[in-house]
Amino acid sequence: MCRAALRGILFCLLLAGVSRATLGQSFVLDLPDPSQRAEVSQRIGLTDITIAYHRPLAKDRKVWGGLVPYGKVWRAGANINTTITFSDPVTIEGHALDKGTYGLHMIPNADEWTIIFSKNATSWGSFTYDQAEDALRVTVKPKASDMHNALTYDFDDLQADSAVVEMSWEKVAVPFKVSVDVHPLVEADLKRQLRNLSQYTWISWDDAANYLLTEKIDLDQALKYADKSIENEDRFENENIKAAVLTALNRKDDAAVAQKRALALATPLQLHIYARQLQAQKRNDEAFAIFLDNAKKHPDQWFVHTGLARVYCSQGKFDDAAKEMKLAIAAAPEVQKSYLDGLEKQLEAKQSIN
Repeated sequence: MCRAALRGILFCLLLAGVSRATLGQSFVLDLPDPSQRAEVSQRIGLTDITIAYHRPLAKDRKVWGGLVPYGKVWRAGANINTTITFSDPVTIEGHALDKGTYGLHMIPNADEWTIIFSKNATSWGSFTYDQAEDALRVTVKPKASDMHNALTYDFDDLQADSAVVEMSWEKVAVPFKVSVDVHPLVEADLKRQLRNLSQYTWISWDDAANYLLTEKIDLDQALKYADKSIENEDRFENENIKAAVLTALNRKDDAAVAQKRALALATPLQLHIYARQLQAQKRNDEAFAIFLDNAKKHPDQWFVHTGLARVYCSQGKFDDAAKEMKLAIAAAPEVQKSYLDGLEKQLEAKQSIN
């Protein structure tokens, strides 16, 4: 018998043996898998984390210390490697791990588990696992959970810069924390994005400035972004952001100049919304001045009457305030009338709407 024929027979015998061991599976055909494939993803900041795995079922079997032995490396799922992919560098339980795709393995024990991130992400299960290929190992504590017949991965305790990955099966859950250094990654990505077509719109630079301002990071760069936005198109929005950045930089005189410029460029509605924002900041005197000026210059706009109503309300002139609110209701879009009706009732009951 020739070698090629012998190899063919041995291969067929191997397939037959595997098929008997794993009913319903095939190396040749695409058939339903008893441990079905799943994938779960979570974004933290701009970093994507994806876990791809197969979901074995407990089926009333003893899983821990039985189906899955204690003290031995386990594939953390079924079939081919369970994998976890990070689009950026992360830390796992405080330990650094570079971006990439890793084979995810675990060593279960009754009171402590080892989580393994292997550089080999393409093997079948843990049968050829090699510790020399470890990128990282961490130890964590398991905890009791509700019954999960199917092995499940999920993301919990989501924060702006972290999440807890949790593997749950039967009545045990195994959590580990993934953290991302979000700000440097976002700042670097902003610079990348602002070199493409987005650089030609005012809003992209304005959004970048607003992000840095909101996060209270790199305010000097935020000011540069605001100036670039204004260079593209001078608007209320970017002048207003510039004023806020200058205020945060304690450059009050420059901030006042930018704010004056912003108000000069604002539409009547933008002025009204800005005044409401001032009210939220407890800067009522500034807000009321804008309401009064807006009503004087734009008496045909329905919302200026709500601004006047707030001014009169602050002065205890509830009857005048209610009259202004009625004028607003008469001219307002239908979608606003219900809200304004409620404000009018408050004023008629001599209740403050500020």
